[in-house]
Amino acid sequence: MVDVRTVQTLEKSEATAVIVGMFDGRRPSPGSRKVLAAVGDWADRALEASGFTGKAGSTAVLPVPGGDRRVVAVGLGDEVDLESLRQAAAVGYRAVPDTDVVATTLHRVELDGAMGAVLDGVDLGAYRFDRYRSSAEARPELVLELLGSAKGRSAAATRSSTITGAVRWVRDLVNEPSVDKPPASIAARVMEMAAAAGVDAEVWDVDRLRTERMGGILGVGLGSDRPPCLVHLRYAPERPAARLALVGKGIVFDTGGISIKPAERMEEMKGDMAGAAAVLAATIAVARLGLAVEVSTYAALAENMPSGTAQRPGDVVTTRNGKTIEVINTDAEGRLVLADALALAAESNPDLIVDLATLTGACKVALGPRIAGVFGSADEVVDRIVTAARSAGERVWPLPTPRDHRSMIDSDVADMKNTGGGRYGGAIAAALLLAEFPGNVPWAHLDIAGPAFAEKAEHYIPKGGTGFGVRTLVELAEMMAESRTP
Repeated sequence: MVDVRTVQTLEKSEATAVIVGMFDGRRPSPGSRKVLAAVGDWADRALEASGFTGKAGSTAVLPVPGGDRRVVAVGLGDEVDLESLRQAAAVGYRAVPDTDVVATTLHRVELDGAMGAVLDGVDLGAYRFDRYRSSAEARPELVLELLGSAKGRSAAATRSSTITGAVRWVRDLVNEPSVDKPPASIAARVMEMAAAAGVDAEVWDVDRLRTERMGGILGVGLGSDRPPCLVHLRYAPERPAARLALVGKGIVFDTGGISIKPAERMEEMKGDMAGAAAVLAATIAVARLGLAVEVSTYAALAENMPSGTAQRPGDVVTTRNGKTIEVINTDAEGRLVLADALALAAESNPDLIVDLATLTGACKVALGPRIAGVFGSADEVVDRIVTAARSAGERVWPLPTPRDHRSMIDSDVADMKNTGGGRYGGAIAAALLLAEFPGNVPWAHLDIAGPAFAEKAEHYIPKGGTGFGVRTLVELAEMMAESRTP
């Protein structure tokens, strides 16, 4: 986490690195000219000599003569928005990652929300996962000094640290080896977090899952000796403006089951619980921010393993709402656990249900690794998610759920089957199955298979778990709490 402070002048700063923004043509952003003048006329010449032009995402690191301070110039391009500013702050910090006290003027860029974007970028850009490194050393808390005017610092810092803390928690959980995070362990950690945040929480174990007719979750968990469970959180403020339900896929490891996956890159399947982690963390963040929206969250946690007791292709599961699903491929397990959780979420008749899941490789093929697919029960629901994601700086793209494609999941022996369409339309087939379970409640589905896990680091996104979806969900809750209709 980041300790945010205000420092009026560079002379009073304790920072060993100062991040300044520059537009194309090396035009200084607000506050940056004063910093460059304070360190000497040589700075302009050094920037020119380095070939730095202010191109978006570029950096130049200038050691200040006669001391141990460095100036980091970060390119902002022709124009800047909150997301590019967030990225610039991260790029600036990542240029001097050994710095424990860093100052910046980026927050003075003339954009509403600029300060929060800068705080987000630095905090998320400073993230590291080194829990399993024997040589890892504890680092002091990073101090970020905001040079000059910083009106609204306290509120911006509180919001930013709450949300980035939630994102960091998701990243840690996704990156953690599956052997150390069985369903029961995740549930126990969430119970502690919920208690600290004043959120009601309960865990449904196997016996309760049987009593509650959660056949999808139970079926997926049959092959593992680490039993499945469902975590239910409820944040209920006084006089909420709206009621939001969140549902997350939490497959703590996905071998594919009997329909086993290829060995190559199977280790990344430790991240198949990213959707559940995101909805849990977002709920805690909403509670800590005290937003006037009621949130009920359902995280379906299971491990998909092959064994003598595992679910088999050809089996039929009966879900919470009584609908039956023929299991064609045991590697299409996420939609089975989501079916139960969505049906359960719909029973309380919320204003909106949103589910997050690393559901299909097909969505990643369609949209690439950085963009999530969003499906919904109506165009206005999808538009609301798109607006929230855009405001949060996360990328989503609408995909259709055409009713005439429903035949893709027709089964000869059950109400539907869990795969359909062959090589084509896999993300749509999965969304059409999920659409059978929210009933008449407005519903959106985010397939985050691409952006939940990054193959390489860039700006504030680390290699590995990204925490995708948390910021969008918090933004959505803020919009609903303020009764803003996109």
